[in-house]
Amino acid sequence: MIAAELLSPTSQVAGWLLYLPALLWALWRAPWLELFSDLRRQHLLFGTAVALFLLWLVRRDFESGLSYHLIGMTAVTLLLDWPLAILVGLAAQLGMLLVGYQALAALGVNGVLLVLIPVLVTEVCALLVERAQPRNLFVYIFFCGFFPAALAALLCVLAGLGVLWLDGLFPMPVWLTDFVGYLWLVIFPEAFINGMLVTALVVFYPDWLETFNRSRYLSAPWKDDETPR
Repeated sequence: MIAAELLSPTSQVAGWLLYLPALLWALWRAPWLELFSDLRRQHLLFGTAVALFLLWLVRRDFESGLSYHLIGMTAVTLLLDWPLAILVGLAAQLGMLLVGYQALAALGVNGVLLVLIPVLVTEVCALLVERAQPRNLFVYIFFCGFFPAALAALLCVLAGLGVLWLDGLFPMPVWLTDFVGYLWLVIFPEAFINGMLVTALVVFYPDWLETFNRSRYLSAPWKDDETPR
């Protein structure tokens, strides 16, 4: 997460120009009818928003104005699908705004980094896996859980560094060339937390995952000369 004082007015406006249309599109595509008629989905939505807010509270704030915390949006996207995932990310951001951990001016840029990029990466990976239609359960767990979480964390860090470098308000450290080694300290925990959470949901509560094809992954296998029942 990036503090507002490290962002130029141009970056702040650009962040809102990217984030606001995505929010409006998510509001338009969200399954409001199914949500209002299904109490279980309402509990999942509000519970996920609270869990994401609490996850973002576990953070390390640096004097430079940067903050580090786990993202968790990969599991949220697989759990709720992308429209509600974007709205849950906004709810978590508003919670951070209320407790003073985020400024309104930086909400757009941080929304792009912490919400839109992870949701986009996860949704693309989930669509590619669904197009391939694998029957192996571990393909879904790895390529929809572990891999997109790691890739999203990498892209978020690189995109954040790019914004800071373009604005020029944050003094880049002299050891920036050695930063590649520290990326693993960001990528691995993000992939592990999201991947293990997705694994647990697949095993115990597969019906909770909106992007999980239970009939294909959990159906009993049959031989080539047999027909499915």
